[in-house]
Amino acid sequence: MKTINMLKLAAVALTVFSSVAAWSQTSDAAATPSTTPSASSGTSKSSLRKANRALSKKVSQALQKGGIDTVGINVIAKNGAITLAGHAADGTQIDKAASIAKGVSGVTSVKNVLTIQEGGQ
Repeated sequence: MKTINMLKLAAVALTVFSSVAAWSQTSDAAATPSTTPSASSGTSKSSLRKANRALSKKVSQALQKGGIDTVGINVIAKNGAITLAGHAADGTQIDKAASIAKGVSGVTSVKNVLTIQEGGQ
């Protein structure tokens, strides 16, 4: 009788140990910091805004260096996602702006909603 009780206790202990080990592994993976800052990771809103402004400025400078006229282009950054809005001189400028923005470090995605500037505007 004592042997059966000891085996039951050992089985329960092994099950509990396995559960705790598996749970701690999944929580470690969830606790790993991501590459993009988020409000849930404890980063303050002001530091997120500052990082977004810096990335937006970085993309704008890259566009200018790439020969894009940025007068009518708004660069909006949010956690690495870039939105290019406004107007460009022609279709080649639109495509070129998107490819330049994708090449900037820190950019995770680019949404291009640029339009071709109509004459007289």
